[in-house]
Amino acid sequence: MTKIVELHHPLAKHHLAILRDQSTPPVLFRNQIRLLSMLLAVRATEDLSLTEFEIETPLTRMRVSKIAQRIAIIPILRAGLGLVEPILELIPDAEVWHLGMYRDEQTAKPIEYYCKLPKDNPAQVGFVLDPMLATGGSIRVAVAALKRWGVTDVRVLSVIAAPEGISALHQEHPDVSIYVGAVDQELNDQKFIVPGLGDAGDRIFNTRA
Repeated sequence: MTKIVELHHPLAKHHLAILRDQSTPPVLFRNQIRLLSMLLAVRATEDLSLTEFEIETPLTRMRVSKIAQRIAIIPILRAGLGLVEPILELIPDAEVWHLGMYRDEQTAKPIEYYCKLPKDNPAQVGFVLDPMLATGGSIRVAVAALKRWGVTDVRVLSVIAAPEGISALHQEHPDVSIYVGAVDQELNDQKFIVPGLGDAGDRIFNTRA
């Protein structure tokens, strides 16, 4: 069964409000993406396995813990890049692999143009990063690629999601966990999330027409 975690923390709501505002400039938009990425990462990592070892503090020896699992971060180009750096600050030893996809404007289906996943030695946990889970097409392709690699624990991190995308991802990959800042109302006829926040990639990289 798909695990869906929606952030209800006051800070998440605060930063989402700024993110959604069409008057928010790119530099502030990027900062809100950064802050929300960290909040999502904290929730998405709270059940990771730990291993214990000893260190010497300035006063004595003690046993401490560190993350035991090998983690891969997989941003979907290009908008997913906006979530990478803040998560790497929290998990500096994580690997970063890239998947490139764009949406066909006629069919709203994803077209893959780049895949940089190895063929063996899979990570134990994979985080798929995409600010928007709209139809879920690109994310479903990414999840399938991770599973072909051999990753058995796949988690999706998105800033906002549409119910239709969550349902489609659940039907195809019911074992995948979804961490999202907010679940919005619906997709419109053009398959954009409503109320949404516009095109995340364009707003992150300041490429709006």
